[in-house]
Amino acid sequence: MNIHKIIIPTPYPIGDVNSFLVKGDKLSLFDVGPKTQDALDALKRGILEAGYSLEDIEQVVLTHHHPDHAGWVDAFSHADIIGHEYNDHFLRRTPEFMSYRTQFYKEQLQLQAVPEKYLEKIVESKEALRLYGSTPLTRYLQDGEEVPGHPGLKAVYTPGHAQSHFIFLDESTNEVIGGDLLLDKVAANPLVEPPTDFSTNRPKALIQQQESLKLLRELNVAKVYAGHGDEIVEVNTLVDKRLEKDQMRLNQLMKHITSSPKTVIELTMDLYPVHYKTELGLTLSKTLGYLDCLVRDGLVREEIVNGVILYNN
Repeated sequence: MNIHKIIIPTPYPIGDVNSFLVKGDKLSLFDVGPKTQDALDALKRGILEAGYSLEDIEQVVLTHHHPDHAGWVDAFSHADIIGHEYNDHFLRRTPEFMSYRTQFYKEQLQLQAVPEKYLEKIVESKEALRLYGSTPLTRYLQDGEEVPGHPGLKAVYTPGHAQSHFIFLDESTNEVIGGDLLLDKVAANPLVEPPTDFSTNRPKALIQQQESLKLLRELNVAKVYAGHGDEIVEVNTLVDKRLEKDQMRLNQLMKHITSSPKTVIELTMDLYPVHYKTELGLTLSKTLGYLDCLVRDGLVREEIVNGVILYNN
């Protein structure tokens, strides 16, 4: 791939995010940073260093809808904006979708025995939503579809961290633009998000993420251009490390599960006694992901009692 990396600051704990300028039959930008002035300045500077201007970008391609990746779609109103259809709901943010999304999280918190007063900690505030872009997609990409203007560069659907997540595999070099599927320093979080079909069925994000990582391992790629941090060349080794870390956490959680039924919030407090206070949404997502795996493996039982999910062994 003829690829130029642009490092963009973010206001998030993860730190800088990477954007990739790829020259093919079209000049495409993969991911665009959060909608802050610092991010826009870095984006302009990086594009200029590659010998182009914002107006030269013909196509913006999104790995997923999270604001640190999709914020500055608004700077490219002249370009095609493409990605998974799910991105569009977060870019358009129609009253219907935002209402559905809030209701989805309310129901999930009720099932997890979390008081509704914590809803605002789980769902982004209006202030946080300003870091999202608002320019809709001009075209939806499908799993396995070639990126327009880039022969042999294919979208591969890899949900888990986000329900909209694509990686992009260059079949000629066996390199991947990887979004947040695999990062060099940290494991991407399996976030609880509404499903793509607008139902009330919660996607099992950690199970999805593990399957996506196993798919990446099967592809046996030479290099991952990651959404944060450095490029990854020992890809399969790192995938194995991430899966092993998950197994370690599953073992830790099993120690807190007894014959006496417990709720998700109780198990979250057991597993993350300090961090749950400041990162409730994140720690709930992780605990729920581990519980999904334990239920899948037949190690834990779940039942709904009085509208709350209880887990025991």
